[in-house]
Amino acid sequence: MTNLILSSSFKRSFKALIKRKPDFKQKIESKLRLLADDPYNPILRTHKLKGKLSGAWACTVEYDCRIVFCFEQNQETLEEEINLIDIGTHDEVY
Repeated sequence: MTNLILSSSFKRSFKALIKRKPDFKQKIESKLRLLADDPYNPILRTHKLKGKLSGAWACTVEYDCRIVFCFEQNQETLEEEINLIDIGTHDEVY
């Protein structure tokens, strides 16, 4: 299981999204568990991003809800971690 790191921008976007759509909270938490277990699970439709978000990755929560993240290596433990950058609709995160 990969460790998930929540950036301040992700936390802010998550709170705003849950405020607008409270029923999304369980779906998002479920997808985050799945992401931690297997980032390349076909259910997540994980894909590499291009352009201004080059180097980042995204996965799908729902039809129009994405999680943007980066793979990073922890300097102390040398283990791979997932840094969660943003969450929101396609237009909000891209």
